[in-house]
Amino acid sequence: MRIIHLLVIGALVFAAAYVYQIKMDSTARTERVVELRAKIRQERDAIALLHSEWAKLDSPARLQGLVERHLPLKPLNANQYAGLKSLPERPPSFARPGAPDPIGAMIDSIDAAADATSVTGSVPQQTQTEEQQ
Repeated sequence: MRIIHLLVIGALVFAAAYVYQIKMDSTARTERVVELRAKIRQERDAIALLHSEWAKLDSPARLQGLVERHLPLKPLNANQYAGLKSLPERPPSFARPGAPDPIGAMIDSIDAAADATSVTGSVPQQTQTEEQQ
């Protein structure tokens, strides 16, 4: 009989610990929900503030005042457009077809010069006697 009593008491202690753990988890989650709701409220307030600033900056009356102050534009006239015939001729091509590329030749000469001097300067160049040793 005492063994059954000890087992029941052990089960009750285990159940109490389990219920306490569930209560603590739910309390922590409730606090997290409250924090998230507060953050959501702050973000919504910030978004509302940005919307009001955007509406203020985008108001037509304000934009019209800025345009009149900073852009002294005049209306377009129909005679301001030019036709294709009034465009200048294409400039002459200085590179003839089949001729070597002058820029490519300069790059090749730079690459060839870099390959000839492969010493970087951080390591002194070895002489032939040092290489043979």
